[in-house]
This record gives sequence, structure tokens and C-alpha cells, in this order.
Amino acid sequence: MSTIYQLMRKGKPVAELSQVLKQATGVIAARGEGVFLYDEDDRRYLDFTAGIGVTSTGHCHPRVVAAAQRQVGTLIHAQYTTVLHRPLLDLVERLGEVLPQGLDRMFFANSGSEAIEAALRLSRQATGRPNVIVFHGGFHGRTVAAASLTTSGTKFRSGFSPLMAGVHVSPFPDPGHFGWPVEQATDFALAQLDYVLQTLSTPADTAAFFVEPVLGEGGYVPANERFLAGLRERADEHGILLVVDEVQTGFGRTGKFWGGDHFNARPDILVTAKGLASGFPLSAIAASSALMEKAWPGSQGGTYGANAVACAAALATLDVIQDEHLVENSAERGAQLKQALQLVADKHEQITDVRGLGLMIGNEFRDAAGKPDPITAAAAQQEAARRGLLLLTCGAWSQVVRFIPALVVDADQIDEAADLWADTVAAVTS
Repeated sequence: MSTIYQLMRKGKPVAELSQVLKQATGVIAARGEGVFLYDEDDRRYLDFTAGIGVTSTGHCHPRVVAAAQRQVGTLIHAQYTTVLHRPLLDLVERLGEVLPQGLDRMFFANSGSEAIEAALRLSRQATGRPNVIVFHGGFHGRTVAAASLTTSGTKFRSGFSPLMAGVHVSPFPDPGHFGWPVEQATDFALAQLDYVLQTLSTPADTAAFFVEPVLGEGGYVPANERFLAGLRERADEHGILLVVDEVQTGFGRTGKFWGGDHFNARPDILVTAKGLASGFPLSAIAASSALMEKAWPGSQGGTYGANAVACAAALATLDVIQDEHLVENSAERGAQLKQALQLVADKHEQITDVRGLGLMIGNEFRDAAGKPDPITAAAAQQEAARRGLLLLTCGAWSQVVRFIPALVVDADQIDEAADLWADTVAAVTS
């Protein structure tokens, strides 16, 4: 059944969703529980999309539901530049326990794009510099400034030019794209960054580097420790800020609490959203007190940021992640999933790479000539949905099928998904 349908009243069409919205599946979700979604006919689906990495504790975790219900009954909206509320204050304290050392001030918004724009505004105001450098393949959002920083695909930035000025792009060390070993790709990326600083944006004009620890929409390509150390070294040398975009990689997704923890990243500004509140809209940036106080008065705010219900859900999310050891589960189940997917890839030459960290795994499809193969990737994603496994694609050509289940996924559910994937790939490549 299509998810785009006419609302009918007395035989006349009332409204439709925008025809530009493209549904990844035809499922109309009626309810969710853990890693499962159920449609209106009560058919069960293994949801390995998690709302694009949002439902970190699974659909409708009882503790998150209870926390949100309690909060709805006492206070729904308390605009946080007008009055404060206890869930917000408690959340700030709790996040201080898990944030990287030295990041002790927070600003809250609703979406990843909003948080990225807040980080950009802070970077420019704090340094007095106009330019930023991003890395090829990064995704940072769809609003104008965030889209200006995004280079994972033209669909996110085309058709509403001119985009924001002052953005320069440097290579990301993607071994698969360049066809090089990771060390060679890293040498090239760092050398090209120095070239960008020499030819396009002098350090005196460069406010910040914006980087994802793992490219998200860009194809689930992890960074590496030497690359991020190189960014940190250049940032320290030139007074440039290092902004680490943890919107998709944060809150245990990669098998460590923050994706940058794999690479000893030391951000000046950390951006988080998605899994922060298990499905409620909430995002944040974190910085040191010394840096945050350089923001101009009145430059931070917003009507719905730090909504009381979302903050209550975020507190419950942190409790569940800690009490159910979900970061550790992400690492263990991620290793199990990656091994199972590699066994499938070993039988099918169309899958040329299985990569990622924790429960953030991509399967890259290429054709016989070694070119990206979005047709087979799309066929596999659609066939998996027909078989009861919900997945998404990513990559510049949408040639990567990604697995991002909720962090509560168990070993049996991983095995079930792997079996469905094996049957799926066999069906579309036979």
C-alpha cells in the first residue's frame, strides 16, 4: 500500500503529501516495539533504519514512553529563554557526564540542521573569521547554511542557489573512492587540506573545520585516528575550531558513546541530535565555557528548543543506554552484524565493501566495471522490504545499503536480518 494517498471527503480530494517526497518503502506504520514496526495489517517488519538512526532505544521503549507521559501530564512547553524547567537542568547535568572532557556548556535546538547552524554561528563569532572547511562526502543538513556545508550529494544543495559563501571543500580519506590504502588516502587528504589552506582559505580567514567521524549520507565511511589528529594539529596551530558532527554517530551508534571516541578526536564543538531523545525532536551543541561565552548576546535561542517532553525523553534515553549497556551491545552486535554481512558479500561480487563501526554498517554495490551500482542497491533495498527487512541507501550514487538498527537489537534479531539479507541479495543478483 502506498504511503502517498489522497484524503477524500465527499468524493473530492482534500490534500496530498508533496509529490517530491520519495518513500523508501510502501509501509504504513501503525505501531512499533523495539526493533520491529507493524503495518496496518499487523505485518511485522525488522526495522533496521531506526528512523535514520533516531530511535536509539528502539520503538516505544517502556521507560522512554513512561517518562514522556509523565512530562506531558505536568508541563509540555516551557520556552527556555523565558523560563527554565527541571528536565532541561537535569539533562544538562547528565550530558556533562558523557560529553568529551572540557565541553561543559550546551545550547539546545530541535534538529541536526539547526544545531549545525548554531555551531557555525558560534565558530564565526568566536573567531571573527568568515570561512569554514568541510570534507568531501559530509552531510550536515538541509537548511541553507547546513546544505552549504553538505557535499554528500547534489540533491541536498541544488536548485536554491546561491548557497552561503565562505565554504571550502577538502578531501575526506575515503579508500574506496580513491582506490588507495587508507594510509595513502590519509596522506592525500591531509596534503590537500594544507593546499586548501594555502590557496583557498588562509588560516587567518578560517573559523572551523566541520567533520563527521563516519560519513553518513556519504556512504558510511569511517575516518581514522591519523586524519583527525591531523585536523586537531592544524586547528591548534592556526586557532581554527574543530567541529565534530556527531548527529548520526553519537549516543552509542558506533559502539562507543561518541563516534570520535574511536579516533581520540578532541572537538572544540560537538553537535548531537538523532538518537539523543529516542525519537523526540531534540539537538544540541556543546563547547567549553570559554568558547561559548564568545557567542554574541542574543545569537542563541529558538521557540521549541529544549522542549520539556523531549528533555524528559532524553533523560530516559540516557538511563536506558546506561542500565541496559547499549553502547557495549552496539559494539558486540555490530561486530556480529558486520561478520554476517561480510559472509554474504563474499558470495556476491557486486558487494565490494562492507564497512562501518558498531551498528552503522554499509554494503557498497559496484558493477562489473567497478562503477557505483545504485540500481542493484535500490533493488536490494526494495526486495528486503518485501521480505520484511527495512533498510535505506546512502552514498553519492545511492550505491550503499545501510544497516542502522536500534541499539537494543539482540543476537537473534541480527541473525534474522542477516538471513533475510542473504536471501535478498541472492534474489536480486541471480
